[in-house]
Amino acid sequence: MNAILARESAPPPAQRKADLQRSLALCVQDGLFAMPIVTMGLPVNVFLTALITKAWVLPKTSIGLLTAMPFLANFLQIFFAPFLSRWRPPKTVTVLTAGLNMLCWAALAVLLSFIPRDRPDLAAVWLITWFFISSAFGAFAAVSWNAWVQEWIPARLRGKYFGRRNRLLQISTLTFLLVTGWVLARWDYAIGAFQTIIAGTVFLRIFSLYWQWTSPTRAHRPDTAAVLALPAQIAVLRQSTSLLWFIAFGAVWSFAANCFGPFYQVFLFEQLHLSAWDVGLLSTVSALGGALALPAWGRLLDRFGNRPVMAVSLFVWQGVNLLWCLLTPHSSTMVYIIWALGGMTSMGAIASSGFVLGQFTILLRLIPIEAKSLAIGLNLAVTSLAAAIAPVLGGAVLNSALGRWTDPLAVYHICFLVQPAIAVAGCVLLFKVHEPSASSLTMVFGAMRNIRTLSGVLGLDFLVNYVFYRSNKR
Repeated sequence: MNAILARESAPPPAQRKADLQRSLALCVQDGLFAMPIVTMGLPVNVFLTALITKAWVLPKTSIGLLTAMPFLANFLQIFFAPFLSRWRPPKTVTVLTAGLNMLCWAALAVLLSFIPRDRPDLAAVWLITWFFISSAFGAFAAVSWNAWVQEWIPARLRGKYFGRRNRLLQISTLTFLLVTGWVLARWDYAIGAFQTIIAGTVFLRIFSLYWQWTSPTRAHRPDTAAVLALPAQIAVLRQSTSLLWFIAFGAVWSFAANCFGPFYQVFLFEQLHLSAWDVGLLSTVSALGGALALPAWGRLLDRFGNRPVMAVSLFVWQGVNLLWCLLTPHSSTMVYIIWALGGMTSMGAIASSGFVLGQFTILLRLIPIEAKSLAIGLNLAVTSLAAAIAPVLGGAVLNSALGRWTDPLAVYHICFLVQPAIAVAGCVLLFKVHEPSASSLTMVFGAMRNIRTLSGVLGLDFLVNYVFYRSNKR
């Protein structure tokens, strides 16, 4: 009887098609207007770095702790996300948590007028507490959004649709980076400049949330896959030796990238005396170079395999990162020269995009379908903890070294050697991974959540809203 009533109440195919087309269009509009506030929520970006180095000069230990908050939020959301998913549908959770994240940013615009600028320790407490709460809501919103779009976008459309959507969202991200850098530099990092940028992103986010809520989405197919009991899933993971080695490699890499990664832009502001416009321009070019390189790296991965391509791209990337050790205030123009030659920004982004794409592709092959959720949760938990601990230690080391040594440039140059050394050494773990044939799993949303967060540290802002998807080959 219920089945008959459901068929009678179901809309005709023409109406379902029209609703799907409208939902797809609104999803693009939503993304375009959401990208500014999503980009500001990254652990390292032009807005946040200028805020804590120009407007409020925070100690390096505080900067490291603040940078760790999004990764800590990624870790904690693993324990709360299942309860939220049972509490309300993904669409409701998405709009609610994204709305709370927006309110956190609106509250920051007000708080900036009251946070003391002459007491950095007290200012750090306020900003770190606020950033943790904001990041927690952002993490919940991101995971529920991924579950929501997977629910209503048919699998046959995902590859082509998200490819087009991501290209449009890159325009929004790059425009935001340039406008933010120009406004901050033009207004000489006044509090009003930061408040104006926040007000603009909050205003855009209101439209984004409205389009999410009014989108006439419909579940296209119920999930009928059988789920193993927890002990059985744990047994499957214990037998997945290559997956465990890959998770260990991901933890080492996350630690290496995030140990001193948050201080690269701090170095540009404090030691090279670049303006927010300069840093915004470099971030834009870096993101654009990486985005344009993704298709080429995809072909290389298909032809030569993930492990060798990942290793080569990592070696090239970290070799480029060594050039940071040559930069001084007297040779700050090297930033632009290296950029023009396709070095530190463009080449670094291109190599890193191949590495990140390889991470996704090999993870796609290693995750056992019988224990997909547990494997994704374990990967995200381990890598998030490593990424959260790293900037706290890095900030403490940098702060201690700057207090003891009289040459800050030498301190930064030595610290910039850490990431290439640890990252390259971590390849030993990568080579222990046996890469099986491709599985039928086509989307790995949650497993790549940490990569999106880390994209701010790596300067690959275009990855923040990238939907990792691989089409099945016919």
